[in-house]
Amino acid sequence: MKLSKIFTLTLVLIVSFITLINSAQALDYTKRDLFESDFSGQNLSGSTFNKTNLRSSNLSNANLQKASFFGANLDSANLEGADLRNAVLDSARLTKANLHNAILEGAFATNTKFEKANIDGADFTDVILRPDVEAILCENATGTNPVTGRNTRDTLYCE
Repeated sequence: MKLSKIFTLTLVLIVSFITLINSAQALDYTKRDLFESDFSGQNLSGSTFNKTNLRSSNLSNANLQKASFFGANLDSANLEGADLRNAVLDSARLTKANLHNAILEGAFATNTKFEKANIDGADFTDVILRPDVEAILCENATGTNPVTGRNTRDTLYCE
C-alpha cells in the first residue's frame, strides 16, 4: 500500500515538472529588434512577437503554433517548413518571406502583406485572409505540403 502512494506521488511530481517546462517555452519578444536572428528548429509555440522586427530572420522548421506576430516585420524571413497553425499574423509584413512547405492552418492573417512571398507547398487551410490578398496569393500558388498532403491552391480556394 505504501509503495502505491510513493508511485502516485512520483507520477504527480513528474507530470507537474513536465507542465512547468512546457509552459516556460512561451516567450515574449514584443517590440524587440531581432533582425537576422536564428530561431530555426526551435519550439516557440505560444510565444509573442508582436511588433517585432524579424526581418531576414531564420524561423525555418520552427514550431510556431499559436504564436502571435501581430504587426511584426517578417520581410525576407525564412519560414520554410515552419508550423504556424493557429498563429496570429494580423497586420504582419511577410513580403519576400520564404513560406515554402509552411503550415498556416487556422492562422489569422487579415491585413497581412504577402507580396513576393514564396508559398510553394504552403498549407493555408482555414486561414482568414482578405479576398484581395487571397487573389494575389492564388497567382503564385503551387505545390503540395509534404506534411499535410494538401495542395496549396486548394487550401486557398483558387479557381
